[in-house]
Parts: sequence; structure tokens; C-alpha cells
Amino acid sequence: MKALLPLPPLRVLLFLLCLLGAFVGLLYALRLQPGPYPPEALDMVFWAVLIVLARRIHVPLPFNAAMSHAFVVALATVTLFPAWLAAGLMFIFSFNKDFGRPGYTWYKDLFNRTQSGLATGLAGWAWGWAQAHLGSHPYLQEAVGIVAASLVYFFVNVGSVTYVIHLASGVGLRKVWFENYSWLWVSYLVQAPAGLLLAKAYQTPLVWGWGGFTVLFLMLLLYFSRYYWDEKVKLEESFDTTIELLVSALDAKDPFTRLHSERVAAIASSLAKRMGFDEQDTKRITYAARIHDIGKVAIPDSVLLKPGKLSAEEFALIKSHPAKGLEVLRPMLSRLSKDIQGVILHHHERWDGTGYPHGLKEEQIPLWARIIALADAYEAMTAGRAYSPAKTPQEALNEIIMQAGRQFDPQVVRHFEALWHEDLIWKDRGEFLRRYTLPAHLSGLSSLLDSGPASATSPTSSSGRPGSL
Repeated sequence: MKALLPLPPLRVLLFLLCLLGAFVGLLYALRLQPGPYPPEALDMVFWAVLIVLARRIHVPLPFNAAMSHAFVVALATVTLFPAWLAAGLMFIFSFNKDFGRPGYTWYKDLFNRTQSGLATGLAGWAWGWAQAHLGSHPYLQEAVGIVAASLVYFFVNVGSVTYVIHLASGVGLRKVWFENYSWLWVSYLVQAPAGLLLAKAYQTPLVWGWGGFTVLFLMLLLYFSRYYWDEKVKLEESFDTTIELLVSALDAKDPFTRLHSERVAAIASSLAKRMGFDEQDTKRITYAARIHDIGKVAIPDSVLLKPGKLSAEEFALIKSHPAKGLEVLRPMLSRLSKDIQGVILHHHERWDGTGYPHGLKEEQIPLWARIIALADAYEAMTAGRAYSPAKTPQEALNEIIMQAGRQFDPQVVRHFEALWHEDLIWKDRGEFLRRYTLPAHLSGLSSLLDSGPASATSPTSSSGRPGSL
């Protein structure tokens, strides 16, 4: 018999029931905690409408997560109303934009409401604790209270969403946290005073005798800032897309360089993992490998694709491509770390100091650039060029070992040799070209989850990455 309602995996369902039980228990425990502002029907209606509006407009984040201004509204309600009432309002009126649609199941909706209510209730408890224990210092009372409420809300809200994503998708907790939410605590702290400001504005009307008008004006300012942030995100995404197209066009110019940057990125990624880099730095090194030759788009095809030996002037032009890479990327250099810029500029430096463009030697060469220089050389040797036949993988390995301490960092060579004997896909170029299917998109992870401030909804991508609840 077909079930009437879709059910989540058992472990997710058990976690949801635990959250719901904790929320109900918290409401019971908070029932006697007083609030500083005696609520009336108009107050509750106004803030309920504000919660609905705040939850429906999101700021996009990685992993297709999003952050909304519902957090600011929640903080305002915990300073205005009893904690149980603020939590109840958040639970009842936290409408997701997908509410009522087929893809937004009942358990997703219940989870999002429950964790929002629980986070708000505990934030209200933290605020109430500060008011009760710091009464002789009113300014300290409010400052400590709002910071405490903000941090409690953050850890409960984001912690529960991180854990449920882990349960539903199998993605590691650390991966979900660091790729999606680790930096958000700063944003929560920065926004915390805005919640207190909204509450104060509501209690002290500035126009027409009702604080709601002042609150709406302040929220309008917040949404304008959100709009301009959205535009910034779109602009950055357009930069990523443009760079992706430039890299793809560069690889497509010459059959010898087909998927060159993808294979260099695969080798560099393996090396970074082998050398103990954490996941975030491995990702950045892979990104740097994808764009290391971006400066070649500024080199004329007559020189770049010349089948014969280059003249001294032509070779000088080729040697200018690292510096030209930074020129090409100038509009987005502020988004690129110094390590990535160092890869673009120094991936042709040599361990013995005879490389270009600056003749750096040994440890003077950035480590990321040393890694990608070796990966770049192995890929080029096994791909061949019109003027130079391809070497076999074994011949290329032998050449790299011979060049340890001259062209390459000996430590990186040792790690590469160990990896080469593991028989990874990038070892043989023909095998890599046969098995390679999807380009490594420069902007990072595919998007699958939507949240706000942090919540779980349905997957929005068919990229093959783990889905959401």
C-alpha cells in the first residue's frame, strides 16, 4: 500500500522528532519568563507579517544556501515579547517561498519551522538571562544580551541545519560547515544590533505615533542593501563564467592542449591532498591550476600555435603570459588570494632560479606555484606539442625525477612519484581524455540546498552531488 505522505530517511525523521520534542519542552519551560513589552493583537499581527516577508526574500550563499533578514526580525521579537511568544511566532509564520509546492515536503517545512522556533526560543532565553543578571548595568545588559542571543541563535540554527544536511546527504559535517556556514557567525554578530534597533524603533515611534512605520523604513534600507549585495554576487558570477569561457577557448585552440588546464588541475589536486593541504586550500589550488595559463589569451595565435621553433622575440612574448594573466584578471584581483595570484605569476619559476618572470629560487617560489609547475610540466610532456613529440608517462616521470633540485622542488617530486605509482586517472593522458566528462567549474561546488537564515529545501541541481532532505 502506497504511503499517503512521503517520509524522510529514518535517521532524519528521528532527528526531526527530537528537535520537535526539544522545541515543545522549551516552550513549556519558557512559559513563565516575562517579556519587557506587553504584547497586543496589533503587535503580534505586525511582527507575524514581518516574519513572513523576511523569510521569503533571501541572499544567495554557497551550496545554494541563503540567508534572510528573518534573523534580524527574530532578534527584535525576543527583545520585545516573552521568549515563548517570539518562538511561537517564528514557528507559525516561518513560511518558506516554496511552501505549498509539491517539491517542498511536509517534513522539510516542519524541520525549518521547528529549528527556527527553537533557535528563537533559546535566543530569547539568553536575552532574558542577561536582563535578569545584569540589571544594574543597562547598556552592558543590552549589549551582552543581544550578542548572546545572536550567538545562541546562530549555533542552534546553523548547527541543526548542518547536521540534517549531513544525515540526508552523507556529506561530512566538516565539509558542510566550512563550505557553507563557517563564516556566517561574523554576519550574525554584525546584524545583531539591527535586531535591537528594530525593537527600539518599534517602542519609540518617530512618525505618526506608531513604531511600525519606523520599522518598515529600516527594513526597507536592509532590503536595499540586500539588493545591491545580490547585484555584487551576480557580477562576480559573471566574472567566473567569463574566465571559464576564456580557459575553455584557450584549451580548444590547439589539439595538443585539449583539457590541459583540467588535467593540470587534477594532478595539482592529488598533489595537494598528498602533501596534507586541507580541503579548502586543495580547492583553491585546483582553482589556481585551472586558470594558471589565462594570460595566454593575450598572446597572438601566430605565436602561441606556431609549429616550429620560436624566435627570441616570440619566446619573450610567450614568457610574458604570467604577467599578462594578472592583467587579464585585473577587474577581479580583489577576489583572488595572494596565493592564487602567485600561481599565475610564478608557475614558470624554477627551483634553481633560472625560470621566469622573476628568476625566483627555491623557497622564494610560492609553494602552490611549485606544485602547479610540476603538474603543468608533466601534462605538457605527456601531451606533446607540434614541435615536440609526447613522452610516455614513464619517460615523463623519469624526466621529472632527473629535474628534482633543478627545475622542480625535490619534496614535491617525491610526493608526485608516490602518486604516480598509485596509477591515478591523470597518469595517462589518453585515459584522462576518454574518462573526463564534466569541466571543473571555477566557482566551486554545485548548488543543491537552499536555506534562510539556514533551512533545508529541495535540491535544485542535477549535477550528481548529494541532495537535500
